[in-house]
Amino acid sequence: MLIPLLLSAVGLFLSLWIVVPAPTLFLLPLGVGAPEISPWLVCLNAIALMLVSLRWSEGWLCNVTLVCSLLALLLSLLPLIQFSTANAGIANEMQTVLGEDYLAKVPPSAQMPMRSQPFVLIDAFRGIPLEEVRIERGIVFANPDGVALKLNIYRPLSTGKYPTIVMIYGGAWRTGTPDNDEKFSRYMAARGYSVVAIDYRHAPEYRFPAQLEDIQTALSYIQTHAEELEVDIKRMALLGRSAGAQLAAIAAYQPDAVPVRAVVNYYGPVNLTNGYYNPPFPDPIDSRAVLRAFLGGTPEELAEIYRKASPISYVRPDLPPSLLVYAGCDHLVQAKFGRRLYEQLQTTENLAVWLEIPWAEHAFDAVFNGVSNQLALYYTERFLAWALQS
Repeated sequence: MLIPLLLSAVGLFLSLWIVVPAPTLFLLPLGVGAPEISPWLVCLNAIALMLVSLRWSEGWLCNVTLVCSLLALLLSLLPLIQFSTANAGIANEMQTVLGEDYLAKVPPSAQMPMRSQPFVLIDAFRGIPLEEVRIERGIVFANPDGVALKLNIYRPLSTGKYPTIVMIYGGAWRTGTPDNDEKFSRYMAARGYSVVAIDYRHAPEYRFPAQLEDIQTALSYIQTHAEELEVDIKRMALLGRSAGAQLAAIAAYQPDAVPVRAVVNYYGPVNLTNGYYNPPFPDPIDSRAVLRAFLGGTPEELAEIYRKASPISYVRPDLPPSLLVYAGCDHLVQAKFGRRLYEQLQTTENLAVWLEIPWAEHAFDAVFNGVSNQLALYYTERFLAWALQS
């Protein structure tokens, strides 16, 4: 009975984090990871339930364990149960905004390597296959205040001039390197893109707008060195995650911004004043403290700085098309704020696509082969192909 009991206990503990928000930063990986490994949890819980069912008549402990295993199995099935409805909604959104045949002008050679399905079960267990690409790391593009800012470049094996994705990492503006999210960079490079992952100075030592200045410096460097980096500066997109998405959006939405064809915003803050006054609950990273470290104070003290650091402040007509990817159960950057940016973009007649994953938590794509990232990746690569390959 010990093995079924342990399997049931572990399965229930892990599965609970699919619906229970993490109250602390220490527990946040459980809240992020549990929905993404739900196919694994379904298998674990099904095995536990089967083993306990064989002994259900042996006493009250078996009966309690049976109920726990059944509950755990139901919890672990929740992301998969919701998947079809979420996918249908996103597919409809893509066609409504971009056109029913939005990939028609994308060459077959660019369409062929893309994922064939929004979710591939075997990939949830074995991982999404990654092909060999050329990688150069640690290229210094600037030295503000003696801080060496570096970039990584990921390219297809054959030399050429490729449509380009400029990647900006997250980390609450205080941590991270261009090595972050390297699986995504390698994946996209293998599909015919130059992926340039760039660095910026961190808070609290360096406060906004230092980070924006670094992004702008990196973009200027990319333009100047486009030939050696194998970058097509006429076909560039900015893609950021969390804090990096905030920087990508304000960099792309500036009146004098370097021209880009698209912006991909993965769960980025969009209105920092509202975020300060309406933090999530629970708030595992103490979002108010994060904002004070990034901006130097509260909205009462620095109202204009908060405004300038908020992407929604820059919304105007004729902005680049935007893909907004948000997690419905995000307890760091609430999806409702991203939705407001989406609505504001639409109101000003900009092209914007809304992709919300109902069961996901912030940074869901850290589990690259997870359920949520497979869904987001399927539509992100199609959006980028529409924007950069057509």
